[in-house]
Amino acid sequence: MVWKITETSEELFEGIVLTEQSLNRVNSMKSELHQKGFLSIRHLLKLAGYSDADVVYDTFGKPHLSNGKFISITHSFEYTGIIISEDSPVGIDIEKRRDKIVKIARKFTPLEEYKTIANHSALVSKLTIVWGAKESLYKIYGKKQLLFKEHIYIEDFAFKDEKTIGTINFNGTKSSYTIHFFEFDDFTCVYGYAA
Repeated sequence: MVWKITETSEELFEGIVLTEQSLNRVNSMKSELHQKGFLSIRHLLKLAGYSDADVVYDTFGKPHLSNGKFISITHSFEYTGIIISEDSPVGIDIEKRRDKIVKIARKFTPLEEYKTIANHSALVSKLTIVWGAKESLYKIYGKKQLLFKEHIYIEDFAFKDEKTIGTINFNGTKSSYTIHFFEFDDFTCVYGYAA
């Protein structure tokens, strides 16, 4: 589920109930955009049949649902999103497509894999999908030790397929995930789950 934030903070406070901890957290946020993101996530939870109190965070900051189902949360500029699964960990990421992704690409993926893409716009789209896919797998793993370039691999893909495979290879364990992606406005949404 994806939410486009068009409301004021005051409007987003309406219709939801926050725990004392969440209220303190949102009130301590210096950025109004972050406050709106936090509050709009609570509206998405409500639409999915949950409340703020149903979300708990582990020591790594990964969200969990109190009923044992799996959840992932994302926020980018005026968009937020959640994904919920009954039976396996999931990860979601929304990213704004920006030229700066090309400058930082070598930090998270072997850039030589993309030398054949002649169109700059297509390169930005591809790299944004790869970044979002790695981010979603990082969220699934849920611990801080993973390195994007060394431990997470995303298979090459065609845009028209709107999916690919991602692999986490860490501490002698290899696991594969199905990755889906779609673009809207100037944003890319990527989500993954066990293959």
